[in-house]
Amino acid sequence: MARLLLLFLPGLVAICAVCGIFMDKLASKKLCADDECVYTISLARAQEDYNAPDCRFINVKKGQQIYVYSKLVKENGAGEFWAGSVYGDDHEDEMGTVGYFPSSLVEEQHVYQEATKEVPTTDIDFFCE
Repeated sequence: MARLLLLFLPGLVAICAVCGIFMDKLASKKLCADDECVYTISLARAQEDYNAPDCRFINVKKGQQIYVYSKLVKENGAGEFWAGSVYGDDHEDEMGTVGYFPSSLVEEQHVYQEATKEVPTTDIDFFCE
């Protein structure tokens, strides 16, 4: 029995390493600065607080800076959401939390690159850990 458990243990660890849930897609396309959506599009500042309704979104405080990486293409009357990362007060030099937020929440302070590449979204874009 112990040998059997040892044979399955590596696979079990691999499964638990990717624990999470795939949530509903918010859009089928997004606008990015590059084909992989890794380059920062802009720096925005939150104009009000926002409490994330689920794990796809990020909590934002008024005045907080947000680095924007992609902008979802609005579909079927859905709200317009952008993807970005916020930086906490204590860890301004560290990578912040990444997720979606309403575009109406922010004012873009500086545009680094135009979001001209239309890229299809994938299930992993809406994966929650």
